[in-house]
Parts: sequence; C-alpha cells; structure tokens
Amino acid sequence: MIRHARVLPVLVLAPLLLTACGSEKAGDPGPSASASASAAGPAVAPGTGELASRAQAMGVAPELVYVTEAPGFTLAEQSVGVLGDDGFSATWVDGDTNALLRLAVDRGSITADTCPEQPVGDMSGEHTTCERDGDAWYRTGAGRHEYALPEEGHVVRVSAETDAVPRDVLRAAALAAHRPDAAEIDRLLPSAEPAPATPVERGDLPPFGDGAPDNHVDVGG
Repeated sequence: MIRHARVLPVLVLAPLLLTACGSEKAGDPGPSASASASAAGPAVAPGTGELASRAQAMGVAPELVYVTEAPGFTLAEQSVGVLGDDGFSATWVDGDTNALLRLAVDRGSITADTCPEQPVGDMSGEHTTCERDGDAWYRTGAGRHEYALPEEGHVVRVSAETDAVPRDVLRAAALAAHRPDAAEIDRLLPSAEPAPATPVERGDLPPFGDGAPDNHVDVGG
C-alpha cells in the first residue's frame, strides 16, 4: 500500500524555517558585531608601571616626567636626566637651525610675587620680567625666554634662547607639554634594566691548555 506524504501548510512551515535558520535571540548581536566590538577594545591606559620603574631608576619622581613636541624639533636622548633632587629635564633640537628647546619640571610654585625672583633658565643674578599669558607665565631674562605653567606641587617650564626660537613656537611647545603615554615613555626614558656586562677579551690567553697567560721568553730574552 502506498502512503501519501502529508504536506504542511505554508503558514505552519514558515515559523519552523525561521527557527532553524536563525538561532540567535532577538536583540543579541551576531558574530560579526561581537568581533567588531572586541577588535576595537578599550583605550590603552598609559604605562604608569613602566614610567615609575624607569623614572625611579634615574632618580626622577614619576609625577615630574613630562614630554612635549614642536615642529622640526626632535628629542636629544642624551639630554634626558635629573633636575635638582628628583626633577626632570630634557632638550629638543631643531635639525635645521640647531635651536634648543629645554623642558624642565621641578617641585615648587610660581606666583605674581615670586615670578620676578626666579631666574630664567637658572641664570642667577639676571633681571627677570614676567607677563601673564592665560594660565602660564611668559618670562624673559639673560637672553632667554620661558613659559612656566604652574601645576599641583610643581612647575613645568619650556625655555629657549630668545633669538633662536620665536615666542609663538615656545608657547605652543609649552602648551603641548603633557604626561607621556606608553609609547612616549619608551622613547623618552632609558630602560630600568641594566645593560649586560661585556666580557673583556684577553689577547695573551692561548687557545689551548688551562688558559694561563703565555709568558714564554724567546732564546736570549
């Protein structure tokens, strides 16, 4: 006997097809959406741990480490070092003119009363003029000019020779001063790990025997 297959009505079949083809719940993101979200990821936080270890290895307080930038200027790596007890100092050089931009960060404060008493560029005994420029002080003296930005417990200074760097360039570099991110830390501060010791080659050690120095004396010697 031949049995006839039952044909489900279209109205019954359609919901079954939708259930089989789409197992995701309504409102859940598909695989591509999830992949895009994970690929974007959260913003990378500055490497404060690396900053602390590198700065402390130099004798610099981590909170006093800053970096800046100016068109045409590059960091002179050998200039990076300690200022005072635990302050920070670094210099940027213009490759075309050899002009220098010095960034200096040290503990202390600067006000309308104390500004004239603080020499520009550590040139003691020179007359200093002070002019308020927004949140910063524009200072001149001893052939140099400087922008000083008071921060909490410390002052960020960017200075240069007056004839070598225009005021607008100096101001822009001062306003660009900021705490370094992970990539900038790597370029700015040397590694906290000591360099491996290089073995000293002895030219008088023979390649055989117990390696004792060759003190052989020729005939007649």
